[in-house]
Amino acid sequence: MVDDTWSSALHRLWQAASRAEEVAALADDVYAPLLATPGVHLVVGTRWDEKQVLRYMRALSAGSDAPVIVATTRSMPGAAVREPGGEPVVTRSAVDGMDDSMWPEAEFLRQAPGASVVACTFRLDQRGWAALALAVDGTADLSVVENRLTQAVDVIVACHTGILQRGREARRASDDALLAEASLQMDSSLDVEDTLRRVARIAVPAVADGALVHLLRSEGPEFVAATHVAVQQQRALEEAGRHDPWLAALLARRGEDEDTVFLSGAALEGSPFAEAGGTDGADSTAAGARPAGDGPHPTVVSISTLRARGRVVGSITFVYQRPEARLPDSAFLRSLATRAALAIDNALLYELRRTAVLSLQEHLLPSQLPESVQWDLSASYAVGDPMLDVGGDFYDAVPRPDGSIALLIGDVCGRGAEAAALTGLARHTLRTLLEEGNDPGTALSRLNRALRQERASRFLTAVVATLTPRPDGTALLSTCSAGHPPPLVLRSDGTVSEVLSGGLLLGVLDDVSYESHEELIAPDDTLVLFTDGLTESREAGGAFFESVLPARLSALRGSGAAHIAESLAQQAETFRDSGQDDIALLVARWTGVPPDAGLLPRDPRIEQAALR
Repeated sequence: MVDDTWSSALHRLWQAASRAEEVAALADDVYAPLLATPGVHLVVGTRWDEKQVLRYMRALSAGSDAPVIVATTRSMPGAAVREPGGEPVVTRSAVDGMDDSMWPEAEFLRQAPGASVVACTFRLDQRGWAALALAVDGTADLSVVENRLTQAVDVIVACHTGILQRGREARRASDDALLAEASLQMDSSLDVEDTLRRVARIAVPAVADGALVHLLRSEGPEFVAATHVAVQQQRALEEAGRHDPWLAALLARRGEDEDTVFLSGAALEGSPFAEAGGTDGADSTAAGARPAGDGPHPTVVSISTLRARGRVVGSITFVYQRPEARLPDSAFLRSLATRAALAIDNALLYELRRTAVLSLQEHLLPSQLPESVQWDLSASYAVGDPMLDVGGDFYDAVPRPDGSIALLIGDVCGRGAEAAALTGLARHTLRTLLEEGNDPGTALSRLNRALRQERASRFLTAVVATLTPRPDGTALLSTCSAGHPPPLVLRSDGTVSEVLSGGLLLGVLDDVSYESHEELIAPDDTLVLFTDGLTESREAGGAFFESVLPARLSALRGSGAAHIAESLAQQAETFRDSGQDDIALLVARWTGVPPDAGLLPRDPRIEQAALR
């Protein structure tokens, strides 16, 4: 015969279990139906942790609406014999024979009518177990009581398993979101120091209360970044990261260990994270202040190795003051460490490449420009490519045997190693030919022939201008171009003119000749040579810097060569919204007189007006 009352109660219990967010919420739906079983007078539930510490006890007797609830942390080693294994365990025993060191429920069970106890112990998870004990009298059908008790326990275990599963899924989704955000944040910068700061900040406070990042150097771990939820503990954590010998020794010993290690309790003795550490008491330790309202929790430290592309780049240390249930698992920390290691390694590789490219770029350009009382020379070079491939822009200034000076600037098509090799060939070839006294047209023709003979796969543009002093203080400007943007001349009165020039690109056809254009340069006139990275800088509206260049240059009248070169390069970089070409400028102000004569008066208001 089916017991409709119990079946209905069990159905309601399963429904409640599917909605419950914690097992304790099922208490009313479990205790009342069990107490309605004939012969049952009392139900007592207990909750234990893995160290045989009683955490919770709840007792409800028949006819009572108010349960007795006891929250405690009572250690009861004798209860170990009751701890279940894999499956729930049902036992029958007499009340009088209960040992209080094993049965804290006995104090309630002895007060109930009847002399027998039917109890079921069951495991909730790896961290704890629970028990339900029923006080029954002689009228109870023990087989029915046991059946109902095991069915209730099945619901409780299933409810707890579901809660854990939903919690794991929610945490996994949260972890995945955090890892995705961490990747975006860490990968958004290629600056080493900024990346390291992002690595430290991204996990605090979402993952831990504090974080330290160390790089692995040949001489040992090097502290690079730290952060903490408690502002007053920031300095203490940084100090521990930089100078603490315990931490340094631990990081050095870990070497290339891949597994994340968790340390707590005695393992932290002598460390800056020990609970009683610090010179000003526990509140001044690197372990730090605990979040308000979170309660005191033992300090836990985890250390994860940062490994990228088969090599160890450093380590990340997390400091926790939070419940054990809120500690991240090793798999999550390994994933976070892997992403952090790749971001750091990318930044380090970028920095190495940047240093190498800038060094190579310096070797492709003259280390210094010649000086003379008759000219004021300066140059500017701005790298525009964020990927830091070596550019093909070059310039030089060459004193010649007849007392003139030759100015040259060029641009090799493309970037990278091949462009760099061609850049060096072009610059040094032109320099040698011009030093030997060849005129600009002859120098460009011979360079073109050399490129064709070398079967160069890239073409280049160049312009060569010579300034030859004249007795009246002026200079003869002779300009020869091979497909390069024409130079500009800034006159002393502020007018700007374009130097006539033309000619075919270098390295395209055999036996090309180049013609020169001549004009006079007066004292305080300035010649400006540049690559197309300057003129082709484009603003968001689509206009090129070329359209405003004459006005911007005119506003710089009265300025020295260095100011003109630096100002134009900076203005072009500020102006452009798109375009990543390098910008090279070579500026020559012709004095024709000794330097003690000074510059023409410079009016900054004119320059500012041109920028509007």
